[in-house]
Amino acid sequence: MSRSRKPAKDLSRREFVHVTAVASAALALPGAPALLGRADTLRIGLIGCGGRGTGAAKDCLTSSEREDTTGGLKAKIRVDDAHAFAGFDAYQKVIASKVDVVLLATPPAFRPRHLAAAIEAGKHVFMEKPVAVDPVGVRSVMASSDRAAQRGLAIVAGTQRRHDAGYQAAMQRIHNGAIGDIVAAQVYWNQGGLWMKPRQPDWSDVEWQIRNWLYFTWLSGDHIVEQHIHNIDVANWALGAHPVKAIGVGGRQWRTDPAYGHIYDHFAIDFEYPNGVHALSMCRQIDGTASRVAERLVGTRGTSDAHSVITGAAPWSWDAQTPRTNPYVQEHADLIASIRAGKPLNEGRQVAETTLSAIMGREAAYTGKEITWDELLNAEQDLVPADVKFGPMPVAPVAMPGQTVLARSWRSA
Repeated sequence: MSRSRKPAKDLSRREFVHVTAVASAALALPGAPALLGRADTLRIGLIGCGGRGTGAAKDCLTSSEREDTTGGLKAKIRVDDAHAFAGFDAYQKVIASKVDVVLLATPPAFRPRHLAAAIEAGKHVFMEKPVAVDPVGVRSVMASSDRAAQRGLAIVAGTQRRHDAGYQAAMQRIHNGAIGDIVAAQVYWNQGGLWMKPRQPDWSDVEWQIRNWLYFTWLSGDHIVEQHIHNIDVANWALGAHPVKAIGVGGRQWRTDPAYGHIYDHFAIDFEYPNGVHALSMCRQIDGTASRVAERLVGTRGTSDAHSVITGAAPWSWDAQTPRTNPYVQEHADLIASIRAGKPLNEGRQVAETTLSAIMGREAAYTGKEITWDELLNAEQDLVPADVKFGPMPVAPVAMPGQTVLARSWRSA
């Protein structure tokens, strides 16, 4: 399952601060389950009101939509000026509001600090993927997830395949031995290029980079982390483990203009999992090339596309007549249901491990070296400046395999 991102509309500086630099809003959801002593209203804080954030808010509202005559989704939204905040510290203000659940949808660079603040304040969380861009951020997310478990707080991540009925049905059969022991996997996210916003004369380095956050490793993690994480997550899910090491290649052949920052436009990674199982990971964002967004699992008794077909000794296919809920909506429904049942879901460590898996692939390609899980998990790589503010920020050089080393900070990324 994939969702294409549409570029946000052209924004004034004031609107940009609201939308990209962490805008927030409180959404009242009538008819929601009782929560934290409230009778019938679940209050939701949205941090990051760009395309993905507004999409997440709509999906969250849709997940509890009921047939009524109150005007549908629009009638459920309650936002006033007193509950809309702007600036890099806006997340603190929305978390301090009387909200029960926080949706985290800013560029990934900010996810670890926003999650930590939300959990410390006792909020349930939906957070978009990836959840960090470096090992320091991943470790922070793991710590916050453990803290959430201790406090009985829910964390659901935007790895929507985990909430897709087809993937769930296939994975249940695979884990029950339908294709035997998994001996290999291939995962792909190959597509054309994405949007880019030409730099304007009045934009500072930081404003330009945040407006084009996809193209800067400190903000997005590169597209192997920001986008291909979905497919890597399927491999981790199927194998019930994270990779132990990776080696790979990548480069920047088509998006060479500095307008596209410094990220790569293609990667191919060989991930090795426990028991010597290898997964081929391939992702590309180049116009005019073959597109493929898919996963394939190879077992001793058959193969599977991981979501609708199993071939071999125990063949199966998803019944096309069976309704299949939109997984982007279902992930929010599952979050709310878990809170209501008093059994909060916690996907924090799960998505943190997949995020680090994707980072391992990135660093293997950037450096040209074999990168191990333990080496990366314990690395002091911290690509996000402690105090992000509008102003100058140099762009790190494009990574050169054989010369680039595992960067410690954003200045050398």
